[in-house]
Amino acid sequence: MTGFINVGFGNMVNGDKIISMVSTEAAPIKRLIQNARDEGKAVDATCGRRTRTVLIMESGHLILSALTTDTLSARCHGKKNDMSEGEEDE
Repeated sequence: MTGFINVGFGNMVNGDKIISMVSTEAAPIKRLIQNARDEGKAVDATCGRRTRTVLIMESGHLILSALTTDTLSARCHGKKNDMSEGEEDE
């Protein structure tokens, strides 16, 4: 059981419901984000920052995070991470 994971700026998601975490670099992911926005299934947790990671949830919702996949992966596995949120947001 993973519990809740901070995806940035005090926003939390249920780690047990995450299917995958993907970077936003690829065009298919950008299309996936746009489709989710059109369907009302995108949750923007970036607080106006650049989206770096998309969490795909069991429900079909997408969570948009300003944190990197490495940071979120470390948080899922409970590892200590020396980068703060402010250092990643350029």
